[in-house]
Amino acid sequence: MGGGTFEPAVDGGHAAGSAAGSAAPRRHPDWIKARIPSGETYQEVRRLLHGLTLHTVCEEAHCPNMGECWDERTATVMILGDTCTRACGFCAVKTGKPAIHDLDEPRRVAEAISGLGLDHVVITSVARDDLDDGGAGIFAETIRRLRVACPGMGVEVLIPDFNGEVEPLRTVMAAGPDILNHNVETVARLQKAVRKRARYDRSLEVLLRAKAYALELGAADSALPSIHTKSSIMVGLGETRPELHQTFLDLRAVDCDILTLGQYLRPSAEHLPVERYYHPDEFAEMREEALALGFKHVESGPLVRSSYHARDQVPDAEARRAAREAGTTGSSVAVAPPVRRAPTIASDGRLVYRPD
Repeated sequence: MGGGTFEPAVDGGHAAGSAAGSAAPRRHPDWIKARIPSGETYQEVRRLLHGLTLHTVCEEAHCPNMGECWDERTATVMILGDTCTRACGFCAVKTGKPAIHDLDEPRRVAEAISGLGLDHVVITSVARDDLDDGGAGIFAETIRRLRVACPGMGVEVLIPDFNGEVEPLRTVMAAGPDILNHNVETVARLQKAVRKRARYDRSLEVLLRAKAYALELGAADSALPSIHTKSSIMVGLGETRPELHQTFLDLRAVDCDILTLGQYLRPSAEHLPVERYYHPDEFAEMREEALALGFKHVESGPLVRSSYHARDQVPDAEARRAAREAGTTGSSVAVAPPVRRAPTIASDGRLVYRPD
């Protein structure tokens, strides 16, 4: 989901009093405010991630919530390098021909995350159309390493569409993430301009197949925690409210569990312009609209991004939060952590859970 900058926005032809096609600076409205990254915890997290030569989507995509999330010891790690093979109209991540395919990356990611002491982690990536499996093997190995290094921690993956290929998605799902996130980003009509080489119907198919694989894995092992699916939508690119409602319906039709809605912010003058800003009241309305359709969790607000408050979106979020609060306040009330089975790898590559 689009991050953007908090400098004056340059929206050609959309600022009041500007000539058609001209570029006139326009500041974001008053409700678009983010915390400036600072503080001891923020610097500690930054040093750890940079020391292990890991990339974060927080930095690469200019996420407005980086200061808040890092200060809470939460980060979204971007694997498979920092160069994307696609050039989407909203995204600040650099594009080109990737120079690396680091097979040791899963180990380093697990090492870094174990040092952060997180309750929930989000792993995402650039699109790697140059790789035969689109990077699915690295995703899966990262999940497995995290399960060993950080037992009890929630693991969410935000994946590309793998060009609609079946086996890469199955590989990721077999590794057993708690949440499988794939973003449709915008309404069907705007897909071509916003998402290069991606397709609306293909993204819906990714979410549909992910849920089918989750059910398949659950049927094979009834003790395996359920895997939730999730998607995100940016607003402000020229869509209409009826189009957004239809997108909500389309996501529910493939049994998507979690939805995030946020304001698109233009990263630079070379990216798509902001057509309009949605008021916080509209985000509140859309949240209620989506919840009424059956989403289990909806995060909706001007600065909401795919990974914002991700730790609160897992099925046992309340229990985990209670456990954290009990630990920090010294409460005598013990809250049992969620049961997590340690994984082993079968000969056919499936992830098999067993009692610890």
